[in-house]
Amino acid sequence: MENRESYGRQAELLKALAHPTRLKIVHCLLQSGCRNVTCIEQRTGVSQSCVSQHLQKLRAAGIVTSERQGNEVFYQVASRAAADVLASLFQETEESYVL
Repeated sequence: MENRESYGRQAELLKALAHPTRLKIVHCLLQSGCRNVTCIEQRTGVSQSCVSQHLQKLRAAGIVTSERQGNEVFYQVASRAAADVLASLFQETEESYVL
């Protein structure tokens, strides 16, 4: 019998990644490792407020985690499943990613 819960989790992952800006942010984090909003803004060309909104959705989906260091908050990809999806989409290897 099919595991509906598993399909639901996978669908939620895909839904969270199904926005060009979120996809770009996750790809940036996988390529460069833990980054703050300013670094992500510079690397993606997306405004700070937009980056923050998308990071909030990615955190809620469990794709990224954050860690506060003083006044800075640093983000990194926490989902190996998301890394698998991006590696497949961009024809890259996970070994080149920072998780």
